[in-house]
This record gives sequence, C-alpha cells and structure tokens, in this order.
Amino acid sequence: MTDLLSGPSPHLTPQHEEFRASVRTFFRKEVVPYAAEWERRRAIPRSAWHAFAAEGLLGLNHPTSVGGAGLDFFHSVVFLEELGRTGFGGVRFAVALHAYMGTSYLATNGSPELRQRYLRPAVSGDLIAALAITEPQAGSDLGRLEATAVEDGDHLVVDAEKRFIVNGAFADFFVTAVRTGQRPVNQGSLTLLVVDRATEGVHVLPNESIAWRASGMADISMRGVRVPKENVIGRRNSGFVQIMRNMQLERLAAGISAVGDAANCLDMTWKYLKNRGMFESTLSAKQAVRHKMADLLTEVEAARQLAHHAAWSYARDPLSITACSMAKLKATEVARTVAEECRHLHGSEGFREGAPIVQTVHDAQAATVAAGASEVMRDIVVQSGYEELP
Repeated sequence: MTDLLSGPSPHLTPQHEEFRASVRTFFRKEVVPYAAEWERRRAIPRSAWHAFAAEGLLGLNHPTSVGGAGLDFFHSVVFLEELGRTGFGGVRFAVALHAYMGTSYLATNGSPELRQRYLRPAVSGDLIAALAITEPQAGSDLGRLEATAVEDGDHLVVDAEKRFIVNGAFADFFVTAVRTGQRPVNQGSLTLLVVDRATEGVHVLPNESIAWRASGMADISMRGVRVPKENVIGRRNSGFVQIMRNMQLERLAAGISAVGDAANCLDMTWKYLKNRGMFESTLSAKQAVRHKMADLLTEVEAARQLAHHAAWSYARDPLSITACSMAKLKATEVARTVAEECRHLHGSEGFREGAPIVQTVHDAQAATVAAGASEVMRDIVVQSGYEELP
C-alpha cells in the first residue's frame, strides 16, 4: 500500500521530507512502543514530554527567543501528519494542544515576562499547557461563557467551571477565558489569562472519556482563585479577538492530524485484510473490498490536499477562517468515515473490546467535535461563501 503522507505536494520540499523521516523515526522509537500504556494510564509521562522537547518538536512554530525552532509552517504540517499517523488519539491531541493551542496565545499576545515564565519552559517540556475555554453550557458559542474575573487590587479573582479540558489532569497552567465585562458576553468583555495549577482554589477532576484517553481530559473548577494582573494575556477585554485568531490554528492542527490518523487507519486495515483468509484467497484480493479501499484512499488524499492548501493560506494570513474551517471539516469527517468503514472491514474483530480499530473509531468521532463541531464549520463556510443568507 502506498504511503499517503509521502505523496507529492506542491508545498513540501526535500527538506520537509527529510524532516518527516526523522520525525517518523522518533515516533517509532520513543512513542509507538509505549503509547498504548500511556492511553491505558490516561496520561503521558514527563519523560516523554522531555523527549519531544529534546527533538525540538514542542516549539516548531515558536520563535527562537523562547527556545523554539522558528521553522516555516510546513514543518508543523509534517509533524502533525506524523503525530496523527501514530494511531494514538490521546497522544495526538495532548501534544497538539500543548504545542499549537495552549501555548499559541502566549506566543502571539503574551508579554515578554509571560513568554519567559510559561512559554519557554513549555517549549522545553518542563511545563505542560492546557486551554480552558469550554464550559458546561458553552463551547463554540463564546457568548455563553459564565467564568468571571473581578478586579481586587493587584489581582483578578477568578470563578469558573471548565469542562472537557485536554491535558487538564496533568497540566501545569491553564490559558483561561473569563468574562471581565458586562453581560451578554461580546467582543469587548472577554479576557485571557494564565492560571497556575498550584494556585489555591484550583480543583481538577479527571474526566473518564472513551476517546483521547492519554490526553488527560479533565473538568477544572476555579473558586476564588487569585491571579496576578500580570498574568493577563495581551490587553484586558481583548480575549474574543485572540480566540478568533488562534482558533484558526487550532482547527488547522486538528484537520492536519486527522489526515495522519486516517492514513494510519487505512494502513492498519490493509494489513488486516492481507492476512485475513477468505475462500482460498484473502480479503484484500476481493474486488468489493479493493474498491472500498480505493474510495477511502481517494477521500484521504483529497482531505490532505485541502489541508495543505489551508496551511498555505494560514501561513500568509492567520485569519484564513474559511480555509481552516473547510480543512477541519473535511479532514475530521473523512477520518470518521474511514474509521467506521475500516471497522466494518474488520468484521467481528471490529467489535472486540480492546481492538485498536475500536479505539480509532472513538477518537475519530471525537475529533469532529473539537475546536468547533462539524455543524459549526459548515455554518462558517456558508456564511463566508455567500454574501447574504436567506
């Protein structure tokens, strides 16, 4: 079977492919042999984070001033594809959240002091980041956020209930969205700030999700948490604009890694089909099966090319909302379809507790919800594609 992720792309150079080879070697040695245990334990050990950092993989998109590599964005594309290709959804989302979501706000809007205190050690793997936006009644609809921060001298006092926070169970700090203006929440009433896990009043409750097990998903309660004013990211009441800007990177990262996940699922399934005997032959020799695989391969390649185009657009304009939304929508939906169809091709094995294809289905389904559900992506695409809606 062809290696989908090494297929031609007008955006990738020989240097990018050399980088892919080194990343793939790293994953084969340092991640794949241990990831099943991390998924079982629902956490990635600190030694693994330091291994990622030693390879320079936690700061590919961050400037050298904080220890990052400062490489062009297609190095990140290659990394995210290969991260998805490991086949472990929890590892994929934990690392992507840390490197491209939780820390991106600090890189783009953090003060020099915040960058040195939090971003630099995050790039070196000494601190783990989480992004605390989602709440019990608020996700994509930021207008429903209930978390508040009230000024008290040199501090802001935070009260919040955050839910489904990736890396929440083991993160050292939370980039947190709070309301600092009047209701209803609008563009001028949200603020982002850094909350240390060790601060009094922060309580973490691990969430026993059936997907992304190694990502340490958790619910975070903050009651009367005193946060120094210098922990505000950017200007107060500028959080909405920051989220809209950085959300494109989050969606793009989710889409690119989903392509890698789908490619891994097809590889895994093809190996199964080649070894599954059927009427003096194998399942891989049956025309109906081969045609199904051909259709899935084509869909994954289409999603990959769209994701690459979105990455090209994002590198030129971080507010490429339509392109990033399309890529996230297409890639995660394709990954879900691939996982479900491949599960069917596994026959009874696809319903065995503990079978890799079963976890792949759960992880792929969850990806269609992260960073905005598919329905939200469709609304964005329609609104940007037509000047007027009926």
